[in-house]
Amino acid sequence: MDVWGATVCFNTVEAKKRNLPKPESWQDLTKPIYKGQIVMPNPASSGTGYFDVAAWLTMWGDKGGWAYMDKLHENIAMYTHSGSKPCNQAATGEFVMGISFEYRANTNKAKGAPIDLVFPKEGLGWDLEAFAIHKGTKKLAAAKKLADWASSKNAMILYGKNFAITAQPGVASPLPNVPKDYEQRLVKMDFGWSAKNRERILAEWTKRYNAKTEKK
Repeated sequence: MDVWGATVCFNTVEAKKRNLPKPESWQDLTKPIYKGQIVMPNPASSGTGYFDVAAWLTMWGDKGGWAYMDKLHENIAMYTHSGSKPCNQAATGEFVMGISFEYRANTNKAKGAPIDLVFPKEGLGWDLEAFAIHKGTKKLAAAKKLADWASSKNAMILYGKNFAITAQPGVASPLPNVPKDYEQRLVKMDFGWSAKNRERILAEWTKRYNAKTEKK
């Protein structure tokens, strides 16, 4: 149906108060000046958080990916249980930066939040929203009718009001604040690998970083 990908929400007002520059890369987020000013989703409870972690491991390998997350962890104030919450917290000025996704970031900025959208130059993690018919459904004809609509151009036009990339190319209108080359910035993700290694990755992540996760 559509793609949603990583975006950092950067509060320009709070950053100016603290004399903090706007980052351009994932590596920038590990600079000591941002200590305690970043929030991101916990990958064990948020799909947004997991595609970030999977993308870092994809880009930098096992050793480099975990080394990066070790450094980033030093600057993290809190891991949330929602992919939207970090951007919402940045939008309200609770924290300077929230690692989130482009739909939430674009929506918050459109509502007047004092945030800039940062698309780290190394590459962006992402995931898909999809539609499927459950095997054995008792109402197959109705499910097929809905599936036909969900994959239609009319549906894609609706998805494109909120997402920069839809399954049918060339249908989505450009979103304000999202770069035109957004698709080219996406990391080449192996979703089979991400699924197969999810339990292992989350166990390691939890062991290393879970102490900073917000209470449910």
